[in-house]
Amino acid sequence: MDYNEVEKAKALIIVEIIEYVPNSVVIKTIIKKTTGNISVVSFDAGEALAEKIIPFDSFVQIIEGKAEIVIDGVSNFLNTGQSIIIPAHTSNVVKANERFKMISTIIKSDTNKQQWFAYFKAI
Repeated sequence: MDYNEVEKAKALIIVEIIEYVPNSVVIKTIIKKTTGNISVVSFDAGEALAEKIIPFDSFVQIIEGKAEIVIDGVSNFLNTGQSIIIPAHTSNVVKANERFKMISTIIKSDTNKQQWFAYFKAI
């Protein structure tokens, strides 16, 4: 087990594995692999992640509170239980107008592997 990952084969309550820290964004890795990662993140009110563009789709699910996810300049307001996919190669910002927690899942794709598998499915 990576020292940053949570313990495997053990039940957990996802919203309880991370706490809020005043004036901070806290990230805890659930799984981190070369093929992608899953993290749980807590945001104190007024905090944000810097605007970024990543080469992979990112799935975000709000597990506590309310979040503002800005994708290519368009604000999306999500409540507990809601989710959104941030498309690859788009600018995005995650903002905490109030404190919240989320799960972020990124699956890294390899175009060459996808083409290889498609080739074998076709024959």
